[in-house]
Amino acid sequence: MTFTERLRLRSETDHRLKWATVFDLRYRLMNAFDVLRDSLYFFKRNLGRIVQLCLPLVIVEAVLQQVVDHASDPDGYSAISVIVGLLVYPLYTAALILFLDARTRGESPQTRDLLAMAARLWPRFAVLTALNTLLILLGLSLYFLPGLWLMVTLAFGEYLLVLRGYGPLQAMKESLRLSRGHFLRILVCILCVMGPLWLLKGLTLQVYPDPQNPLIAVLIDSGHSFLQLFTSVVLFRLFMLISELPDKRDGIV
Repeated sequence: MTFTERLRLRSETDHRLKWATVFDLRYRLMNAFDVLRDSLYFFKRNLGRIVQLCLPLVIVEAVLQQVVDHASDPDGYSAISVIVGLLVYPLYTAALILFLDARTRGESPQTRDLLAMAARLWPRFAVLTALNTLLILLGLSLYFLPGLWLMVTLAFGEYLLVLRGYGPLQAMKESLRLSRGHFLRILVCILCVMGPLWLLKGLTLQVYPDPQNPLIAVLIDSGHSFLQLFTSVVLFRLFMLISELPDKRDGIV
């Protein structure tokens, strides 16, 4: 084979590889947008039940955060605020995950039953939330990207703990495995939901800057936290799709 022929074959191979990469990227993005569309449809159809199930606890969390904000020293607020989140967030998130799982099977459990099951899961869920929060905050302090990577790769830990009965560390380890090869898809879904919410929160704080009226602050925090529940719906949809795929040992995209 002549040198020019080798060059021509290499050029054709590189061309096919480039288009295969572009197609794979478009496929992953389209798949992510399909997940967002399906999740939005589910969220709208079940909005009433989700409000009934989660909003009261979301409001309780916001009220407790305001109490802590006004009763604590500025230096101690962040730590106590995280503790308040660990008390309430696992309850309504676990209840929502159980509700999502039940609806996929065509069931419609009572709110009190979902909350009772969520309460039993609270100790393990709180430990998982604390570990995830600590690792992500540590990662964000290391030039941001490590925290972003951890936020994506640990995204399935809550679903593994609630639906498969894993312990906190086992759920984190399995989430790392499940997210392998799906990093871009998960990242796009998270950013498509959280990006507009971060922007909305920033605009709201510009309209109602600190110090805020406590009632307005509770309404803003409650609304923001409730809208963030849509992220849980999106990630649940992704979790169900990815966990059904054959096991792949490829690297992170």
